[in-house]
Amino acid sequence: MGVPNDDAVLIQKGKKTGEPYVITVNCPDKTGLGCDICHIILEFGLYPTKGDVSTDGLWCYVVLWVIPHPSSPVVRWANLKERLLSVCPSCTTSLYWNPPSPRPSSSPIYLLKFCSHDRRGLLHDVTRVLDELELSIQRVKVTTTPDGCVLDLFFIRDNLELLHTKERQDETCEQLHAVLGESCISCELQLAGPQYNNLLGISSMSSAVSEELFRCTLSDKETRSQALSTDVRELKKASVITDNSLSPSHTLLQINCVDHKGFLYDIMRTLKDCNIQIAYGRFSTVQKGLRELDLFIRHQDGKKIVDPEKQDALCSRLRLEMLHPLRVVIANRGPDAELLVANPVELSGRGRPRVFYDVTFALKSLGICVFSAEIGRHSAADREWEVYRFLLDENCNFQLSSMVVRNQIVDKVRRILMGW
Repeated sequence: MGVPNDDAVLIQKGKKTGEPYVITVNCPDKTGLGCDICHIILEFGLYPTKGDVSTDGLWCYVVLWVIPHPSSPVVRWANLKERLLSVCPSCTTSLYWNPPSPRPSSSPIYLLKFCSHDRRGLLHDVTRVLDELELSIQRVKVTTTPDGCVLDLFFIRDNLELLHTKERQDETCEQLHAVLGESCISCELQLAGPQYNNLLGISSMSSAVSEELFRCTLSDKETRSQALSTDVRELKKASVITDNSLSPSHTLLQINCVDHKGFLYDIMRTLKDCNIQIAYGRFSTVQKGLRELDLFIRHQDGKKIVDPEKQDALCSRLRLEMLHPLRVVIANRGPDAELLVANPVELSGRGRPRVFYDVTFALKSLGICVFSAEIGRHSAADREWEVYRFLLDENCNFQLSSMVVRNQIVDKVRRILMGW
């Protein structure tokens, strides 16, 4: 009543250099499967150029044409296939059972603790090693000591679920030593204890910073560090409309927006959180920097979306996610400058992948050192957010007290995050 599990995911290399890889997922359907697939695609640093998805509510067929993003490391395609297979329902499961999307993996959290001499780009170099090893960063606590050393606490989860083995632990420490070289003083890896729960929250922030970071709308006349760039003003032109005249059983959702990294994931996670099912969807290659996406959708109970208030609420929510998938601001933290980045968390509790990687990459490219960093969760605007906080080191080529400089940093970080 199905196909062998290994055939549920196929990855084909392009016939010519530079052509997209074709990823095909053919398996029983489940609520939120499209979101789970897009999350993994984004996590592996892949960019979907076009795609098709169709399902009858029992069986799902997804085809995505993807290319590695320029800032991504070498893609481990075999590992990608294994990860995609892990979210596919068993092909031997009854086709009449449509289980809810599972909670995030309960695999254990490990504490990676290392001490090294500080240098520019250190934080991103460590993050890149963990990314290449498929170690997912859950929380971070980074501090710089008065003598110029860095003490880093990375709370990580192994996507390959092998970190309990000595070989995997040794590989992790050896890779870090190879990248850090003589600057590495010590490296330890162990199961996380109660200290992990103590880092679930974040340090307090002022009401002004909270309002600026989590607000639902932005003004074109904004004068603070969240000032709108030309790209963000273009994002405000996102068009999201519904049409019930073309199908007797589904509502057509049409989205036209500026392209950005993770755009498909942002749409899928929003629909998943709103309990919206996709019956058929297609998006084509970018035209003049814009994405067009057509989706035939319905409520989880199988009914069309006919209530005008529910239609407006869904369209407004999607427009907001197209405009603000990530928030970036620089604020004062005492006499210092602090970079804050926030993204909404899925209702399942899962955060957005590669945010820490992209932010540290942007700071490294600017030549800015990080004095301290942390990742935590914050509740605001009736939802949970993942918040990344970086206390910037004044010892750089930028005058961090300058509003012009701060806007330049925010713009650079936002561009890396959005893939512009």
